[in-house]
Amino acid sequence: MYRGKTVGVVVPAYDEEGFVGEVIDTLPEFVDRAYVVDDRSTDDTWAEIQRHAAAANARPTDPPVADGGVAFDPRVVPIRHEENRGVGAAIKTGYERAREDGLDVTAVMNGDGQMNPDILHRIIEPVVSGEADYAKGNRLISPAHWDGMSRWRLFGNSVLTFLTKVASGYWRMVDPQNGYTAVSLRALERLDFDNLYDRYGFCNDVLVKLNARGLRVADVPMEAVYGDEQSGIRYTEFIPRLSALLLRGFLWRLKTRYLVYDFHPLVFLYGLGVAGGLSGLALGGLALAAGAGLVAGAFGLLFVLLGGTLCTLAMIFDKRHNESLERGTWGERR
Repeated sequence: MYRGKTVGVVVPAYDEEGFVGEVIDTLPEFVDRAYVVDDRSTDDTWAEIQRHAAAANARPTDPPVADGGVAFDPRVVPIRHEENRGVGAAIKTGYERAREDGLDVTAVMNGDGQMNPDILHRIIEPVVSGEADYAKGNRLISPAHWDGMSRWRLFGNSVLTFLTKVASGYWRMVDPQNGYTAVSLRALERLDFDNLYDRYGFCNDVLVKLNARGLRVADVPMEAVYGDEQSGIRYTEFIPRLSALLLRGFLWRLKTRYLVYDFHPLVFLYGLGVAGGLSGLALGGLALAAGAGLVAGAFGLLFVLLGGTLCTLAMIFDKRHNESLERGTWGERR
């Protein structure tokens, strides 16, 4: 337990032989239960999970029960998917078990060893304290934090940060790709796991779904750490797929948050803005193709500017409407 709260950790793993065992071995003592989910790896990841889980479960705890809580036996639960379903599906499997076990806070530590176990207490702190329903690492707070990240990865993460801000409504959130997270039992009980994305992009999709449910989010500063592990992301497939996911999530959030659960005219501002912008581009293109002259082109530009203005106003309203759900960067509050 940590400060009187039961703590779970989900460890998704796919082809992490040589890494996932160390993740299990270095789990902090305050972790009550870990769900290590092998997403049908093609190497010896499953065998490594079983060995290290058995060793961890054989070790006596001293004291057996911390802070007067309930002992979880076994402490490490190995789980294997029958087929490869994606990292998001592996996390969902762990989340479902944590929700069934009633753990107060559940963190995610990937099986590749990139997530420093020594800062787990910092990641879960906003949730344990009750300030947030969901906390996530932030590697982009300063150059000192992103020093270990390649410039290409930094650029891509910055672009995805902006797109996820628009899609999710968490405008102060940064580094949405960061998978070092913690979530409250309350949030797990309000999320519909069947509607969460199964593959890379899960973290972005979770933020969209959390906002639609009115749940609070906080960022926790952390340094970027990369070792000898190989990324499984194919960017030629990932970027178009994630862009489409964010667009669908954005439209779903607007409908759910501002039309179904509540009402806000920013939905119409977004609609009119996009319609105006597209109409302006079409008008300008037709004018250019037909040689219609400057007047038609000027009208096209006017429509584009009007559409951009309406979308900007919608973003401003969205940001203000969600201010109460954002706890900002946790390090700035301590």
